[in-house]
This record gives sequence, C-alpha cells and structure tokens, in this order.
Amino acid sequence: MSASVDHLGLQARLQPTRLAAVDLASGRRWTYAALDLAVGRCVRLLTDYGCQPGDRVASLARNSVDLAVLHLACARTGLIYVPLNWRLSPAEIRDLIDDAEPRLVFGDAELARAGVNGLSITELAEALERGEPRATDPIDRGRPSLILYTSGTSGRPKGVLLSERNLDQTALNFGRLGRVTHDSVFLNDAPMFHVIGLITSIRPPLLHGGAFLVSDGFDPARTLRRMEDTTLAVSHYFCVPQMAAALRSQPSFAPEKLGGLTAIFTGGAPHPAADIRAWLDDGLAIVDGFGMSEAGTVFGMPIDREAIAARAGSAGVAMPGVASRIVDGEGGDCSPGQAGELLLKGENVFSAYWRRPAETQSAFTEDGWFHTGDIAVRDEDGFHWLIDRKKDMFISGGENVYPAEIEAALAGHPLIAECAVVGMPDARWGEVGCLVIVPRPGALVVHAEIIAHLEPRLARYKLPKETCLVAALPRTGTGKIQKGQLKDMLLQRAAS
Repeated sequence: MSASVDHLGLQARLQPTRLAAVDLASGRRWTYAALDLAVGRCVRLLTDYGCQPGDRVASLARNSVDLAVLHLACARTGLIYVPLNWRLSPAEIRDLIDDAEPRLVFGDAELARAGVNGLSITELAEALERGEPRATDPIDRGRPSLILYTSGTSGRPKGVLLSERNLDQTALNFGRLGRVTHDSVFLNDAPMFHVIGLITSIRPPLLHGGAFLVSDGFDPARTLRRMEDTTLAVSHYFCVPQMAAALRSQPSFAPEKLGGLTAIFTGGAPHPAADIRAWLDDGLAIVDGFGMSEAGTVFGMPIDREAIAARAGSAGVAMPGVASRIVDGEGGDCSPGQAGELLLKGENVFSAYWRRPAETQSAFTEDGWFHTGDIAVRDEDGFHWLIDRKKDMFISGGENVYPAEIEAALAGHPLIAECAVVGMPDARWGEVGCLVIVPRPGALVVHAEIIAHLEPRLARYKLPKETCLVAALPRTGTGKIQKGQLKDMLLQRAAS
C-alpha cells in the first residue's frame, strides 16, 4: 500500500523537525514529523475500531490539537468527520447525532452534559503517543471528509458536506489573502466546530508549512498576552468583531506590543467602519473578510492600512478560485452599486447538504451557482459589501441565529397565540433576539418564564434577550409576517 502524502505528509518530509502545532492548554507540541505520525496512528485506531470509508466519526469536545488530528485521519481514511457544537442544548446535540449516525463519537466532559455515550478524547490523545501508524492510499480529494452543521431557516440543522478539494481551496484562498508563509503562526481561539476554528485557522498554515496554536477558548486578557508573547510569535489571529472589540477594551491593551502580527482577521458579523479605523489609527491592520460553512473563504480585504481605510466595512475581493455574481430578483446580473443576492461557484463551494436532497437542489441554480441568501453590492473594482441577509437570520456574537428555530420551539405554548423573533442591534453582541408575542386572551406572559421554557430546547446564545407584547403581528396580504416592519416598530419603541 502506498503512503498518502497530503499537505501534512508533504511538510513532514520537507521539514520534519519544524514546529507544526501547539496545544496551549496542555503544553503539548508537535513537529511536522510528530504530527504526521500522530495522524498515522489515529488512522490505525479508527481502522481497528472497524470504521469503513464513508462512515462518520463525530466529536463533542472543547478545542484541542487532537481534534485536528482526528479530522486529518478521517480525511486519509475516507471517513467523514463531524464536529458537534457543544454550545447546543443536549436535545439539539442528540438530534444531530441521530442525523449523522456516526460510528464513533469522541468527546470530553461535554459528552456527559449532553447525555451522549462516547469515547474519551483524553484516551484518544494517549493512544496517539504510541503504536504503529497505518499507511493509506492517496487521498481522493473529491471525497467528502467533513460535515459542518449549520442551522437552517426552517429550524432543522443542515449538514454541509465538504471535500478535501473544497478545504484545499479555502487554504489557498486565505493563504493568498492573508500573506501566509512557512513563518506564519496562527493563534486559534475559535471553536473547532466552526469553519474558522477547524479549517481557516489550521489548513493555511499546514499548506504553507507554518504552525498553529490551539487555545481552549477565548479570554481577552489571555489572548492579548499570547499575541504579545515574542516566544509564541503569533502572526495571524482570526475572530469575530465582538472579540476584537473585547481585546481593545482590555486595560492592558497596548498596540505597540502587537507589532509581530501580520493582521487581525475578522468575519462572521458586520464590523463598524469606526471600529476598523480605530485599529488602523493604532497602526494595526484589521482585515475584514467574508466566508461561510458552505464555501469557506470567499472574500478578503488587502493587508494594507491605507487600502482598508479607503473601504472600511468592505468584505473585500474574491480570489481567482472563487466565482461570484450578484443577481436581482429575476436572476439577472446587477450592475456595480446595485444590491442583489450573492451567488457563488468554485472548488471552495460544498457539494450537498447531508441527506437533504430537496434543500440541496433548491440551494443551487440549474447551472450550478450557489444561493448564499446574502444581499451584497460591489463596486467597479470588485470590492464587495454585505449589506443584508435575504433570510431572517441574524448574527449574535458571531453565531448564526435563525428565528424560525426559536419560533418553532414556542409552537403550541399555552400562553402564546403567535410570535415572531427579529434581530435587534446590540452594542456588545452585534445583534440579539427580540421575541414579539401575541398572548392568548387573558394570558399573563413573563419573559423569564418563556426563557425557562426555551432553555432545555435551545443553546443559550439563541435565547431572546427581551420579550415584547403586541395585539397583532403585521402581515402582508398573503398572511406572511412583515419582519422588516416589525423591526422598525421595535426600533421606534426603543428610541422613544
């Protein structure tokens, strides 16, 4: 059987003794040779457990390098890795496990919290320190190696099916945008069930022979110390705008100590132009971009403070491997400056939603363009701005929140005749949910009691931050709730 040489395997041969990864919580370090060996041992372990190509292997655990090893081993073995969002409620997590039907689940203390039976990630880590590696056939880059779950507007989570070809293209795209080299060091605070934490912060340094440092979570003061630490030599850091704001608000924030950074990269939520310019005034490049589970890295701004200042708030330009269109309601191409829905095509774009043939079909045009559901505009030079979302989704602290999911969880509540959820501006989280309720006659609706009803059913970040009572919800002539009108009403109420 021939050895499989993926990007990790290549770097293990080109620079075996160079640092590849550090697990900051445990202090464990891997050279490229050691990381390649760990993946080979993980391949043998998965094979010994009886995993066959196409089987799913799930994880439910906080960040660690072991999760990256597990995904890379799945890719070499023809398995599909399924990282589960530990922030979800136990019921939501079990629904995802039912949908993915994994042969194995690895996890930490989150397994017990969710009531899920699985194998210990600690025992996996110990197993990767011993035993013989197993060689594999060369990787079929078109074969799926990952399912990332993203909530659907119907309230049913959808598994985004991604291949190594898709993930390689994201590594190439971000590598070009982010000036990634063999000297680059990525600090990864982002949860490794998201595309940023699992792919964007790991695959580009692996592709170029750099290093990635895995943190067990975001703590603003600790993250700042690590970004300032010359022994860690952090060059790249990816976060949502709310995290960037938290870094700036730290009493210890000293921009002159962050001179080793190539840039701080932000995405996942709108970034106010004033906040971007504040970073630029401090001499630091804060680089906005746009990506999504279905397409990885799509757009990015240049790493140039003057260029960023000239277009603060823009998501940037597309890479050669990404084709994009902005279309009107009839599917015609929009002119520069005209807003429309963003469509994408390219090797970065996913192939299908796991076991959702109807939703997969509706997500693509007949000629293969993916409907992002985002409303965008571009200028004459190809710079893009994301100005709205076609659907009702809003982003709270970098997490996508779908009102339909919350509304579905309240269906049949004895005190509620009907309800709607809209995203409202919030200084801390970017947006938060406001629940608007039409009570049943004589019902006394209390916000705390509604939240108590939702807590076992939904993740905490999805819970509405306030409840408003109205006599009726505004509707169109066909009966659809006019959420734009509802949001305007709430904004006027908040301003009065």
